[in-house]
Amino acid sequence: MRSDMLSFSPPMTGQIVPWRTLGLLAVLVLLAHALLLQTRPARLGPAPEPVQKRVPALITRSIPPAPAASPLPAVAKPAVQPPPKPAAKPVKKPVFKQNRPFAHDQPAQSATNSIAEPVQEPGSAEAPPAPQAPDSLAPLPSAPATETAPEPPADSDTATAATPPASAAAAPSPPQPKQTPVTAMALPASAQLEYKMTGSAKGLTYHARGELSWQNSGGSYHASMTAKALFLGSRTLSSTGQISAQGLAPSRFSDKSRSEVAAHFEPDKGQISFSANTPSVPWTQGAQDRVSVFLQLGGMLAGNPAGFPVGATLSTLTVGPRDADHWTFLVEKEELLSLPFGDLATLKLSRQPRREYDQKVEVWYAPALGYLPVRNQITQANGDFVDQQLSDLSHP
Repeated sequence: MRSDMLSFSPPMTGQIVPWRTLGLLAVLVLLAHALLLQTRPARLGPAPEPVQKRVPALITRSIPPAPAASPLPAVAKPAVQPPPKPAAKPVKKPVFKQNRPFAHDQPAQSATNSIAEPVQEPGSAEAPPAPQAPDSLAPLPSAPATETAPEPPADSDTATAATPPASAAAAPSPPQPKQTPVTAMALPASAQLEYKMTGSAKGLTYHARGELSWQNSGGSYHASMTAKALFLGSRTLSSTGQISAQGLAPSRFSDKSRSEVAAHFEPDKGQISFSANTPSVPWTQGAQDRVSVFLQLGGMLAGNPAGFPVGATLSTLTVGPRDADHWTFLVEKEELLSLPFGDLATLKLSRQPRREYDQKVEVWYAPALGYLPVRNQITQANGDFVDQQLSDLSHP
């Protein structure tokens, strides 16, 4: 090859480049570009955006709870049969025959009963306990009869014949006194009596006002005794019935404070029944209630004063709101009393307790006032008492 062909010298201005040289240069340029395109393609054109990683969307759904499986029925275990007991030779037990007492043979009701709602101890939200007082002419009757809870049925293996307690068998109830016959009767005319009352219950002394309303209509009567105390409310005992030659014949007796209980005299059925669902008792000719008894005794004394000297006794079946009992009064003595009403000559009668839980009832009659009761005092076995003394008398 010639040296002039290998050397390159720039063309002179104005000289024409040979076409072979231009073609060689063009080929070299194309090859260079092709090489660049094959080896470094990322450098050509705009830089691609980085590929972002797609985050899958969060999809939620609610799955209802599976229904609770119903419990499988319990499989009853076979009862284990106890080994048979050897047959025991039966032993004949003594049977005690116990007569069923009438309601008037049963213990008298408890000593006191509040004439207002019971209250709690100091420091509580309620007031202190209201004083309580006994029953009879003063309308502060004893507490309701205690209800005895029924005993559970006895097991067949342990059930035995019921036998009375030894104390009950050893101490029979005292014999019932006979009803005193009425020989003469002189009942007072209608009157309104007011009393000043003083009482003691559980060591607490209280004062109240009492009122005896006596209505004598000739063939019928109505008598009521009401006690009122400040902050304690009121209580009323009422008696309604007929008047005959034998005196008062009650048909209904009621005891009303927060609620009312009553006794119904039913001579046609031969019984006296109670709204408190306590057992009925046999009706007796001349039976009285706890209001009429004081007026009946006064009528017997007024009708035959000489027939009941000091030391004589008068007995009558006396009915309360839930039971009945025989009351026997002793003509104790003549006594001059100084009452809020004034000084009065009186005849004192007293009911002596036959049992340790009986009330002691004392009543004073004034002959000058038609043998109306001008004072009465009831004392409980525990010492609680109520004493009411005449303060005013009027005749409607």
